[in-house]
Amino acid sequence: MSCKKISLHFLLISYLLSFTLAISNSSDILYDIYPFVRVYKNGTVERFIGTQTLPPSLHPINGVRSKDIYGIAPKLNVSARLYLPKNTVNPRKKLPLLVYFHGGAFFTESAFSPTYYNHMNSLVAKANVVAVSVNYRLAPENPLPIGYEDSWLALKWVFSHSEGGNGTDPWLKSYVDYGRVYLGGDSAGANIAHNMAIRAGLDKTGRVKLLGMFLNCPHFWGKKLIGSEGSSDPQRRAVMESIWIHAYPNSTGFDDPLSNPAKDPNLSKMGGKRVLVYVAEKDILRDRGLYYERTLRRSKWNGIVKAVEVKGEDHVFNLRFPNTTKAIKMLNHLASFLNQD
Repeated sequence: MSCKKISLHFLLISYLLSFTLAISNSSDILYDIYPFVRVYKNGTVERFIGTQTLPPSLHPINGVRSKDIYGIAPKLNVSARLYLPKNTVNPRKKLPLLVYFHGGAFFTESAFSPTYYNHMNSLVAKANVVAVSVNYRLAPENPLPIGYEDSWLALKWVFSHSEGGNGTDPWLKSYVDYGRVYLGGDSAGANIAHNMAIRAGLDKTGRVKLLGMFLNCPHFWGKKLIGSEGSSDPQRRAVMESIWIHAYPNSTGFDDPLSNPAKDPNLSKMGGKRVLVYVAEKDILRDRGLYYERTLRRSKWNGIVKAVEVKGEDHVFNLRFPNTTKAIKMLNHLASFLNQD
């Protein structure tokens, strides 16, 4: 047999082996929600994004300081990254507080990832606010409602530093005006922020008091398609539905109030007085964000809600392209929103 024939023979074998391996691997996949996560039948979880982290630091340009807190619920691995702006020389002038919940489809990202480290540094510097970026446990290892429970624990921990509480963190005790506490989040984190505001409104202790909230491209859904959802890319729609199905396998479905606020009988009791909702024109979640604004406005909730649609942009564009003109304009708007009297 000639060398050329041998080479072709081995190439054919290699191709068949790789093809067989690919089939074997694909049959071992339980579900695949690209670009977020792939879960295998043996329990292995493969995340495609949001696994990198950056340490806390003194930002070399804007002077924002950050530190990590691991004592919120150590046995549950609930933690947070705290941010303190440069402008804290006057201890008598307390600052607004932002409690932020990161996105990532409930499956990926963290409070320590480069995306959120950079975003929080920029927002804290621009708005001159103190911030707590919550690190909740992720699905599928920790399916919902665990992420909601973790976030509520973190929010209660924050308010343990208000007057009469037993919290001990010096930044939260010395620099925060607890009459000006805001929640914020993007995508799945915006979903969590909304549901924490619902809990705050129902909290019988009266300790968790919110002034407002901003939601960036919130991840809401429902059984009945609305707006352009029915004509959207079927693959993107399937991803949105698969996220909720696998992040919260024991939910009551897409009309679970945690997914569809319009089905929540407690919507009118939501905590806070101001809500700002950002949506992006090309985002499949655009219509849900606008529907949320309309639903909240029509409810008996005693507050002011405003929605802003950014033309020509897609999901959480400001996090992916933070230096663009539209992202900078949004940052300035958020900073202004957090500093209302």
